[in-house]
Amino acid sequence: MNAYIRFKLGLTEVNPVIKPYDQDAWAELSDTRLLPINISLTLLHSLHARWFELMNNMTLEQWQRTIYHPQRKRNISLWDMLKTYAWHSLHHTAHITRLRERMKWI
Repeated sequence: MNAYIRFKLGLTEVNPVIKPYDQDAWAELSDTRLLPINISLTLLHSLHARWFELMNNMTLEQWQRTIYHPQRKRNISLWDMLKTYAWHSLHHTAHITRLRERMKWI
Protein backbone atom coordinates (compact mmCIF):
# COMPACT_ATOMS: atom_id res chain seq x y z
CA MET A 1 0.00 0.00 0.00
CA ASN A 2 2.89 2.34 0.70
CA ALA A 3 4.30 1.71 -2.77
CA TYR A 4 0.95 2.57 -4.36
CA ILE A 5 0.65 5.73 -2.27
CA ARG A 6 4.21 6.72 -3.16
CA PHE A 7 3.33 6.37 -6.84
CA LYS A 8 0.25 8.54 -6.43
CA LEU A 9 2.25 11.16 -4.55
CA GLY A 10 4.82 11.15 -7.36
CA LEU A 11 2.05 11.69 -9.89
CA THR A 12 0.27 14.47 -8.02
CA GLU A 13 3.08 16.43 -6.34
CA VAL A 14 6.40 17.80 -7.51
CA ASN A 15 9.19 15.56 -6.21
CA PRO A 16 7.48 14.79 -2.88
CA VAL A 17 9.48 13.55 0.09
CA ILE A 18 8.24 10.08 0.97
CA LYS A 19 7.97 8.91 4.54
CA PRO A 20 10.05 5.89 5.46
CA TYR A 21 8.53 3.44 7.94
CA ASP A 22 9.58 0.51 10.09
CA GLN A 23 8.35 -2.52 8.13
CA ASP A 24 9.21 -4.94 10.94
CA ALA A 25 7.15 -2.96 13.46
CA TRP A 26 4.20 -2.81 11.03
CA ALA A 27 4.38 -6.61 10.64
CA GLU A 28 3.93 -7.07 14.40
CA LEU A 29 0.64 -5.15 14.65
CA SER A 30 -2.54 -7.10 15.37
CA ASP A 31 -4.14 -6.63 11.95
CA THR A 32 -1.19 -8.51 10.48
CA ARG A 33 -1.00 -11.24 13.10
CA LEU A 34 -4.63 -11.96 13.97
CA LEU A 35 -6.68 -11.81 10.78
CA PRO A 36 -7.01 -14.76 8.38
CA ILE A 37 -4.74 -14.73 5.33
CA ASN A 38 -7.66 -14.31 2.91
CA ILE A 39 -8.19 -10.78 4.23
CA SER A 40 -4.66 -9.84 3.18
CA LEU A 41 -4.96 -11.64 -0.15
CA THR A 42 -8.21 -9.80 -0.95
CA LEU A 43 -6.59 -6.48 -0.05
CA LEU A 44 -3.53 -7.28 -2.17
CA HIS A 45 -5.68 -8.31 -5.14
CA SER A 46 -7.70 -5.08 -4.98
CA LEU A 47 -4.60 -2.97 -4.50
CA HIS A 48 -2.86 -4.53 -7.50
CA ALA A 49 -5.95 -4.00 -9.67
CA ARG A 50 -5.93 -0.28 -8.81
CA TRP A 51 -2.16 0.04 -9.20
CA PHE A 52 -2.23 -1.74 -12.57
CA GLU A 53 -4.96 0.60 -13.81
CA LEU A 54 -2.95 3.61 -12.65
CA MET A 55 0.29 2.45 -14.28
CA ASN A 56 -1.38 1.20 -17.45
CA ASN A 57 -2.58 4.73 -18.17
CA MET A 58 0.59 6.63 -17.30
CA THR A 59 2.37 8.66 -19.98
CA LEU A 60 6.11 8.49 -20.64
CA GLU A 61 6.40 11.90 -18.98
CA GLN A 62 4.68 10.62 -15.86
CA TRP A 63 7.07 7.65 -15.60
CA GLN A 64 9.92 10.19 -15.41
CA ARG A 65 8.41 12.02 -12.43
CA THR A 66 10.32 11.60 -9.18
CA ILE A 67 9.94 11.21 -5.46
CA TYR A 68 12.64 12.02 -2.93
CA HIS A 69 13.70 9.15 -0.66
CA PRO A 70 15.22 10.64 2.52
CA GLN A 71 16.93 7.42 3.66
CA ARG A 72 18.66 7.03 0.28
CA LYS A 73 19.12 10.79 0.01
CA ARG A 74 18.21 10.86 -3.68
CA ASN A 75 15.44 11.38 -6.18
CA ILE A 76 13.92 8.22 -7.65
CA SER A 77 11.85 8.14 -10.84
CA LEU A 78 8.57 6.28 -10.89
CA TRP A 79 10.08 4.00 -13.53
CA ASP A 80 12.94 3.11 -11.16
CA MET A 81 10.45 2.62 -8.34
CA LEU A 82 8.56 0.12 -10.48
CA LYS A 83 11.77 -1.83 -11.11
CA THR A 84 12.51 -1.89 -7.38
CA TYR A 85 9.00 -3.03 -6.44
CA ALA A 86 9.03 -5.71 -9.16
CA TRP A 87 12.24 -7.13 -7.68
CA HIS A 88 10.83 -6.79 -4.16
CA SER A 89 7.73 -8.80 -5.11
CA LEU A 90 9.86 -11.58 -6.59
CA HIS A 91 11.98 -11.56 -3.44
CA HIS A 92 8.89 -12.04 -1.23
CA THR A 93 7.59 -14.78 -3.52
CA ALA A 94 10.90 -16.63 -3.16
CA HIS A 95 10.62 -16.41 0.65
CA ILE A 96 7.12 -17.87 0.55
CA THR A 97 8.13 -20.62 -1.88
CA ARG A 98 11.11 -21.65 0.24
CA LEU A 99 9.00 -21.67 3.41
CA ARG A 100 6.37 -23.78 1.67
CA GLU A 101 9.04 -26.27 0.58
CA ARG A 102 10.71 -26.35 3.99
CA MET A 103 7.39 -26.93 5.75
CA LYS A 104 6.38 -29.49 3.10
CA TRP A 105 3.17 -27.60 2.27
CA ILE A 106 3.51 -28.53 -1.39
